[in-house]
Amino acid sequence: MAFFGLFGKKKEAEQAAVEQQDLDQGLERSRSGLFGKLARVVAGKSTVDDTVLDDLEEVLVSSDVGVETTLRIIERIQERVKRDKYVGTGELNGILREEIAALMKDPVPVDPATKPYVIMVVGVNGVGKTTTIGKLAHAFKKEGRSVVLGAADTFRAAAVDQLRIWSERVGVPLVQQGMNADPAAVAFDTVQHAKAQGVEIVIIDTAGRLHNKVGLMNELTKVRNVMRKVIPDAPHEVLLVLDASTGQNAIEQARQFTKATDVTALALTKIDGTAKGGVAIGISEQFGIPIKYLGVGEGIEHLQVFDKKAFVEALFKG
Repeated sequence: MAFFGLFGKKKEAEQAAVEQQDLDQGLERSRSGLFGKLARVVAGKSTVDDTVLDDLEEVLVSSDVGVETTLRIIERIQERVKRDKYVGTGELNGILREEIAALMKDPVPVDPATKPYVIMVVGVNGVGKTTTIGKLAHAFKKEGRSVVLGAADTFRAAAVDQLRIWSERVGVPLVQQGMNADPAAVAFDTVQHAKAQGVEIVIIDTAGRLHNKVGLMNELTKVRNVMRKVIPDAPHEVLLVLDASTGQNAIEQARQFTKATDVTALALTKIDGTAKGGVAIGISEQFGIPIKYLGVGEGIEHLQVFDKKAFVEALFKG
């Protein structure tokens, strides 16, 4: 769950405990809402029958898990009920944990042998994209890895300014050309700088708009192609940042961006400020893309490497 685990390092018990506490607190609103609904589903029932499953389906959908993912979960539970002949309602939470965890994908670790490792970050404005980049840079630097940021979201002057503030706060260099510069040129300069200077991690910010899907697709394709003139297999990761508090809108954004570019990982922000934490389950399962990072608070340390088992345990804790 820690960034240390992302590089195969041994996780310290104290750090793990802090992260688990942050995750538990971050999912408090989602957990409270889910358990209240689940309690009503099983009230007065002794077995998981069709009525319980119908009510459970309604609970999951209303918890922003999504219709398609909910139906898959219900199907898996029906199979277990049929196979085991008798399933008591007291076992339902445990079954839900197992089946939900089984549907979610495990994140792929950053390859420490790939230098520079290039991460292209995409997402609409307002989801916490720049903040996520800053927190990522901080986490990598804390591990002793060199980082450079590329301000390729040149559509808004504020985007460049915000990234500059984060670069100064974290203490990592920023490659920028200002507003209205060619995003591909910025990306090219950033990876060229990283390669020349032996930088380990490159994080490229990109335009956060979806008003023209064709234009977005063309722009992101151009950015990728230009980077590959310097590093043939770049980017090594395309990270889509989504705001958990937007619920089903986050799923729609994921749908649009996966059509526009080859998204390989997800970062889910603002999970601590919403009761819609169930959206993490639907997004990961529906698109077959792992959640890699989870924003559990506003602090610079409040970005965690996603651990599906820890997430499910925190969601169903109590």
